[in-house]
Order: sequence, then structure tokens, then C-alpha cells
Amino acid sequence: MEARHLRYALALAEHAHFGRAARSLGIAQPPLSKQIADLERETGARLFDRTRQGVFPTAAGEAFLVRARRALEEMAAATADAGRAARGETGRLRLGFVASALLDPLPDVLGRFGRERPGVRLELHEMASGRGAAALIAGELDVAVTLGPPRGAGAEHLVSVPVGHDHLTAVVGSAHPYAGQASVSVEQLRRQPLIVAAGEDEPAVAACLRVLLGEDAAALDGATVARDVHTIMGLAACGAGVGLGPSRMREAPRAGIRFCEVTPRTALPDLVLSFAGRDRSPALGAFLGTVRRTCPHVGAALDARSGRA
Repeated sequence: MEARHLRYALALAEHAHFGRAARSLGIAQPPLSKQIADLERETGARLFDRTRQGVFPTAAGEAFLVRARRALEEMAAATADAGRAARGETGRLRLGFVASALLDPLPDVLGRFGRERPGVRLELHEMASGRGAAALIAGELDVAVTLGPPRGAGAEHLVSVPVGHDHLTAVVGSAHPYAGQASVSVEQLRRQPLIVAAGEDEPAVAACLRVLLGEDAAALDGATVARDVHTIMGLAACGAGVGLGPSRMREAPRAGIRFCEVTPRTALPDLVLSFAGRDRSPALGAFLGTVRRTCPHVGAALDARSGRA
């Protein structure tokens, strides 16, 4: 039994006449009569009464037509669902990201993607760079946004592109002696209790600070460890010390804190978007398309790294 047999039966029931039904289907009457007879043999029941007044479904025919109509509707829905999935309009996307990415550029990217692909289920996970990289390599994420590209075994199979550049900025409470300064020097930082991201969570940032402050910097060894940029700012507001983080912290001002530039100006690891190079998921493709349209400066690098240049 094929889908056309179901359509033939429904057309015959609608027109109650073999000739009219055949014309509506674009076939000749004899083939239609044969197909209906074959269908009745296959079902083992007479589906239509042939009378002088017309052709009408029997009780068995009525029961068959109910299921036939549902089956065709399900087949049409299955075809439509497959098309939406192939176009990246449905599915699931698992995204891991560092907290600072929520300052820029994720708000614009995620907002646009949600509007363009409302049928894609976004699973969002805030996590430190080390954990995000490990989860991506392990296949637990589809995309990761980290500080610095993922490292370690398996990272060679990832495509990574920078989506943001940043430099080191200090943040202090409004009552701190540095609060009125436009900038602070490395020597000043060495004399203050510091608030920094955990080295195991953000190894690229930790390495950068070690280079800046020196391997034997006591201030760094005794620093207060914060989970993310929001905690760094919060602890600075409480007077716990001088917080060190990306300049994009300025995108989230809050009462009771002041920002100072760090001299010399020190570049931080790039904010990097990574995904598996072998991943051909339509949902991932749609997301990367949104990244291209929202962040045009990323598009060329993304195309080049994914072999599309």
C-alpha cells in the first residue's frame, strides 16, 4: 500500500464517481478502478459500494478513510518537519559561554537568533573557559565562547575564530584610593590585594597576568578568586581589593565602583567562538549565519577557518 492508494480512495469518496475522481487526480478511469480494486484485495474488505447513484464508502471504507486522511496529514507534516530541520529552523543548539561574553557580543547575537529561529531550542550554559573547552571537545556542547582558543587533546578538530578583542582594566570601589585615578600602574597593582578569575578556569588570562605582574608576584598569589566579571565588580564594590578584568566590564556599570586603565596597556586573550569542524548540524549552520550577519568583522575569519573562503 502506497500513499497514492490513500489519495485515490479519498478522491473517490469525495467525488462519489470514478470518472470525476480520475479527472481530479489527472489519471484515466480504468487505472483508478484497478487501484481501488487492488486496495480492497489488500485490505480484505469492500471499501466502496458501486451503485447507479454513485460510489459510496461502506462501513469498512469509512473506517479506512479516517485513518488514510490522518496518514496523509502525518506524511505531509513529516515532510514539512524534515524541511524545517534541514534549513536549521528547528533542532537544538548547546552553547557554553564565559560571563563576559554576555556583555558583548552575545546579547545581539542571541537576540537576533531567537527572532530568526524561534523553533530552535537554545540550551545556554555559563561556564569558565577551561570547562567550556573541555565540554566542546567532549561533544557536550555545539558551540563554546571562551577567553583564548581551546587547548588540549581534541582541540585540533575545532574551528576557532576571535569574536572580540579586549585589554586589561582595573575596577575599584568608589572609596578606594585609586577611585579618582584614570589609570593605575603595574607597581601600584603589586601593592594592592587583587581580585582575579581562577587560574584553572581562565588559564589564558592567568598566564597574561603572570607575565604582567611577574612570576613571583605575591599580590597575585594571594589574590581573591572570583567566578566571573560580575563577581569581580561586586567584590571591588565591597572594598575587597582591586579587581582585574576585561575592559568590556564597562558595558555593565554599577553603583559604587570606578574603572581605571592599566598601564602599560595590556591585551587580554581574545574572546573566541569555537565549534567542531566536522559538525554539519543545520542548527549550528544557522547560528553561524546569525553571527556573520550580526558581527560582520567576524564573517571573513569564520568563512576562512571553516573552508568557505
